[in-house]
Amino acid sequence: MAAGAKSFLADAGYGEQELDANSALMELDKGLRSGKLGEQCEAVVRFPRLFQKYPFPILINSAFLKLADVFRVGNNFLRLCVLKVTQQSEKHLEKILNVDEFVKRVFSVIHSNDPVARAITLRMLGSMASIIPERKNAHHSIRQSLDSHDNVEVEAAIFAAANFSAQSKDFAVGICNKISEMIQGLATPVDLKLKLIPILQHMHHDASLASSSRQLLQQLVTSYPSTKMVIVTLHTFTLLAASSLVDIPKQIQLLLQYLKNDPRKAVKRLAIQDLKLLANKTPHTWSRENIQALCESALNTPYDSLKMGMLSVLSTLSGTIAIKQYFSSAPGAAATTARSFDLVKLAQECCYHNNRGIAAHGVRILTNISASCQEKDLLPLEQDAVFGLEALLVLCSQDDSPGAQATLKITLTCMVKLVKSRPHLSQSVVESLLAQLHSAQDSARILMCHCLAAIAMQLPVLADGILGDLMDLYKLIGQSATDKKQELLVSLATVIFVSSQKALSTEIKTVIKQQLENASNGWTAYRIARQASRMGNHDMARELYQSLLTQVASEHFYFWLNSLKEFSHAEQCLTGLQEDNYSSALSCIAEALKSYHKGIASLTAASTPLNPLSFQCGFVKLRIDLLQAFSQLICTCNSLKTSPPPAIATTIAMTSGNDLQRCGRISNQMKHSMEEFRNLATRYGDLYQSSFDADSATLRNVELQQQSCLLISHAIEALILDPESASFQEYSSNGTAHVESEYERRMMSVFNHVLEEVESLNRKYAPVSYLAIPLSFQRYFFQKLQSTSIKLALSPSPRNPAEPIAVQNNQQLALKVEGVVQHGSKPGLFRKIQSVCLNVSSVLQSKSGQDYKIPIDNMTNEMEQRVEPHNDYFSTQFLLNFVILGTHNITVESSVIDSNGIVWKTGPKTTIFVKSLEDPYSQQVRLQQQQGQPPSQQQQQRTAYSRF
Repeated sequence: MAAGAKSFLADAGYGEQELDANSALMELDKGLRSGKLGEQCEAVVRFPRLFQKYPFPILINSAFLKLADVFRVGNNFLRLCVLKVTQQSEKHLEKILNVDEFVKRVFSVIHSNDPVARAITLRMLGSMASIIPERKNAHHSIRQSLDSHDNVEVEAAIFAAANFSAQSKDFAVGICNKISEMIQGLATPVDLKLKLIPILQHMHHDASLASSSRQLLQQLVTSYPSTKMVIVTLHTFTLLAASSLVDIPKQIQLLLQYLKNDPRKAVKRLAIQDLKLLANKTPHTWSRENIQALCESALNTPYDSLKMGMLSVLSTLSGTIAIKQYFSSAPGAAATTARSFDLVKLAQECCYHNNRGIAAHGVRILTNISASCQEKDLLPLEQDAVFGLEALLVLCSQDDSPGAQATLKITLTCMVKLVKSRPHLSQSVVESLLAQLHSAQDSARILMCHCLAAIAMQLPVLADGILGDLMDLYKLIGQSATDKKQELLVSLATVIFVSSQKALSTEIKTVIKQQLENASNGWTAYRIARQASRMGNHDMARELYQSLLTQVASEHFYFWLNSLKEFSHAEQCLTGLQEDNYSSALSCIAEALKSYHKGIASLTAASTPLNPLSFQCGFVKLRIDLLQAFSQLICTCNSLKTSPPPAIATTIAMTSGNDLQRCGRISNQMKHSMEEFRNLATRYGDLYQSSFDADSATLRNVELQQQSCLLISHAIEALILDPESASFQEYSSNGTAHVESEYERRMMSVFNHVLEEVESLNRKYAPVSYLAIPLSFQRYFFQKLQSTSIKLALSPSPRNPAEPIAVQNNQQLALKVEGVVQHGSKPGLFRKIQSVCLNVSSVLQSKSGQDYKIPIDNMTNEMEQRVEPHNDYFSTQFLLNFVILGTHNITVESSVIDSNGIVWKTGPKTTIFVKSLEDPYSQQVRLQQQQGQPPSQQQQQRTAYSRF
């Protein structure tokens, strides 16, 4: 029923007109006041949509008070609708400003003679427990209703008791004995006991409460050995231990004991489920004895379903620190081979099991052991893992069923992990994947191509020799146009782009284009072009973008494709750069800049208010400026030949005391060039900081561009401007970092090459080898997987944005800043917001009145506060001084801090105007002084007292 209600409420409100907050609320209020029950219900269920659209307290407070009125005077069906809306909008409850009034209206129904109305009220109170945890009247009503003779009311009281216990320590302590008496009481029916027991999972507020709850649960497990009671009690036991933390080792032992000794399969399944929960939550609390006991149970059980459950727990543990403890704390660990451990025996036995799920867990355990325990000699174990993975690959790639595909995903993930940690196994793994690619099902082929591409991005294992096989397969696929085939065309093209490290041959390009013309739609061609841009195959990408230009229905899409075509053409121009031929380098850069300028014009035309393409524009503008900086650097180097230093350069240098003047004007040009590259590096850093939603590969790419600019500026300094002070310590470690793509690998090799040559001082020319590496347009340039934005509301705020807010200069302005964090469909995919940093600054725009000598502290406002959002909402206040008369511009800028403490300048930036006015009394005194009249006695008294 709850799921049905949720979908019904979520669907309600589609087709609403775009209205502002007040109009939307008035529209719903009209529905609430209607005499027809249907219209009232429709209005109630539209409220969650309103909260989602306008999530600020002023509206939410008004809306909930209206709903509370409906709850108070409506019938039970309307009350049920209000309850569902409240439960669905739980994260907005803390924005209710008049909590007392809201609770008063809802609570009045608890005195009704109708037990169903009382039950709905109890559930309503339980749903509001987060904002009224310590309300004694609510606590009393729940205790009273637990003794009711009406089952519906008792169940509602149990729901409310569970919610209040989770929020309030006082309530939990007070209700614990009552719950205990009811559970142990002979008059309480068994089904009611089963509902009461889970309340004990919330009794973790202090050690004594948790301990007494554990003792009660221990008695229940012993006293009531029926299957249902044992299952509910054990699960409550586990949840209590997971919350209180101190009893987790005991709980693991208890669950293992039931798993080993209890003959009932249902109890064993529950024990496995709870062990999995504890393995995920606290793997460090698992001792070697615990893992050993689980291995023995798995080896001895005759049931495949139970064996699979135990193996899933072990595979979870094998990816954590528990596996290192298992091997390191073994008796005589040094002398024992890895194969003699029970865990390894179990995994090897299961690798070739006829049940696919068991086999998958077996190979995952072996893979995790090989990847985690690298200090041990695990050569036999690595081979076992590879053979097991290959066997599973053969088995699952021929089967199209969902189960086989799920197992295949596990297998391929293990392959990527194994190759990453043990690079010497990459060749055999890749060969087995390529061998199976021809005979596999289409759905399996797609996954295998993804795996091949992931491996090849980390290690250059795909040689040019395999391109022939891949092209043959590509020709075969293109003969049909099903969705799976389209997906496979994209996946296989990606593998081809990754494997051909240099430019694609004409033959390969012809085959790809021919297959796309025969059996693909425009979207497939665009995705392949996108992959070509990401892998640096810009000639192929340009041709595909060109072919798609006439196939789009919107001019924004046309301009977007046209800009991509121009960028690809520009990067293609740069592939002909040669280190020693600088005249051709200048012409290549000029040609590339010409295409880039055309492309940025198209890109600007493709942007819309809803999709401003800010990252894309910023990235391309930086690329244009980088090319111009390189062009200027080459011209500067060449100018030494055309404009050598004058004959008196040495004399000028000696007179000025600047030895660099001996080189003539080139020294100033080089200094300007160095500053230009440093400025570019700073701008790349700003672009990095503003890209909170970008994936890690895109951020790494931006970081590489920044490092290249810094390295060039330091090279100029080391070779020409200041050889003694320039240091390369901070750059020498970059090459040792783990590289994640071919583009990064090539950039790193150029970094190291430039460093070596600069340090040995044997080459003095501009290193254009950076530009010869094809630029990789990463995922975030095309696709945003995570979307995060902040919406700010300032109060007081003027009716008209251009109007200033009037403030007297002897008063302070209390500026309240509220904000809501809005997410897309995948919140927190790459990084999560830990806190929001709000920076408020004011600038005097225009001055009115006379100039007075005012302390410098009073002239500006510069404040910063950090607030942690709760349920995606935050609020704070600033006190601002405006002593100087005139119009002030207040800017509020927000930035976010992620869970690693990194600051991201996401915005937004909001501006309001404040007009500082002279207070009436000061104005009167000033006017009297100007007219030569002394202030009256009464006014003097007022001056004396005005301080207080």
